[in-house]
Amino acid sequence: MKIAVIGTGYVGLVTGTCFAHTGNIVTCVDIDASKVAQLNRGEVPIYEPGLEEIFTLNTKQKRLFFSTDLAASIARAEVIFLALPTPPQEDGSADLTHVLGVARHIGPLLKNYTVIVNKSTVPVGTAEQVRAAISEGATVPFDVVSNPEFLREGFAVQDFFSPDRIVIGTSSLKARAILQKLYAPYAEQPHRIIFMDERSAEMTKYVANTFLALKISFMNEVANLSELVGTDIESIKKGVGSDVRIGSHFLNAGIGYGGSCFPKDVLAFLHTANAHNYQFSILNSIITVNTAQKKRLVHKITDYFGHNLTGKKFALWGLAFKANTDDIREAPSLDIVRELTRLGGEVVAYDPEASHNFKKHLQHDSLTFVDGPYEALQNADALLLLTEWEQFHNPDFAAIRERMNAPVIFDGRNILSPDTLQTEGFYYESIGRRPVLPIKPVVAPAAA
Repeated sequence: MKIAVIGTGYVGLVTGTCFAHTGNIVTCVDIDASKVAQLNRGEVPIYEPGLEEIFTLNTKQKRLFFSTDLAASIARAEVIFLALPTPPQEDGSADLTHVLGVARHIGPLLKNYTVIVNKSTVPVGTAEQVRAAISEGATVPFDVVSNPEFLREGFAVQDFFSPDRIVIGTSSLKARAILQKLYAPYAEQPHRIIFMDERSAEMTKYVANTFLALKISFMNEVANLSELVGTDIESIKKGVGSDVRIGSHFLNAGIGYGGSCFPKDVLAFLHTANAHNYQFSILNSIITVNTAQKKRLVHKITDYFGHNLTGKKFALWGLAFKANTDDIREAPSLDIVRELTRLGGEVVAYDPEASHNFKKHLQHDSLTFVDGPYEALQNADALLLLTEWEQFHNPDFAAIRERMNAPVIFDGRNILSPDTLQTEGFYYESIGRRPVLPIKPVVAPAAA
């Protein structure tokens, strides 16, 4: 099948590459000429496990192309995917400027019946707006479909090839048949393709992301209470997660959620509720809890060191909002670095993939970046764990101790074992667990 994907951001690039991998001819279109040139040189602009390998394979085998020419790219396309940004506006609503702008452009360019699929996360009723925008210039029949993406950063390729569900919103039997055929290679079990109306499909994406944000925020509140009453959030997580009605996913306590989806989707969903005069109280609570949780670790640090951090050096392990991505959008690390430097602290940061993106968003005279985790520790007064990269789970504690001014660790992801840290002689604080004091070494009695 001939496919055009408009937008080469995270969703567009993964979508186009994965469709090409099952034999489709895919052209990805973007207005950014420098980005298209980069892609045509074989350079993948984002870090996503498994993506570069299939990107290279499919470009070499002439199934995946990149262009700035919208007209040529969609001329023979049977299906056009809109994978465009919908950033939050000041009132929290999704900005549909890019989506509707492209819709108006493609209308006059359509030569034959085409299915236009909205892959972007958009509010209820957007399919109708896209249909109206295309109709302004279209002279041939077309259908507009809502097909929200459910790709987890760090697992996007895996999720695309083995989805737990594919949601398709359409009232057109013709469009339904085309997308059923297109998605058949990815749905081992046909019932995983779920058809519904366009509006319900649009809302499904917001409900899913908001509910996951709710689970995270609820567990963070439980973790904060656990610290006060002397319970262990990791034990509670296991007990609660074993309940099949709840499940074990998204129950990790930490320093709040970030990324490109949850923050903006919760805001957009709240805006939809407000626009219809519905008091969706729990959405406001999610936002309030997550905003406070991002600074939870800083409060622990100031309780330990005091509010004047001048002369204190902090080593940061992890900047990305989660492991296996270079995405730092709305990452808790941004809030933490801003607050530490505001209080006079010096920050030395390491992340396996995200440092280059972090530099674009935040620069400060007291912030430096290094190429290795142990390099960040030199003369540090405390180590902060902010991202759950696998390489941080079993570090060399002796090497950490010998480089730092004092053996102090603040773990924002509950990566390490309190018992191990106590034995290793560290002061250790995490989220939802009691602080750990080092076991004092036993001193042998002096010889008589």
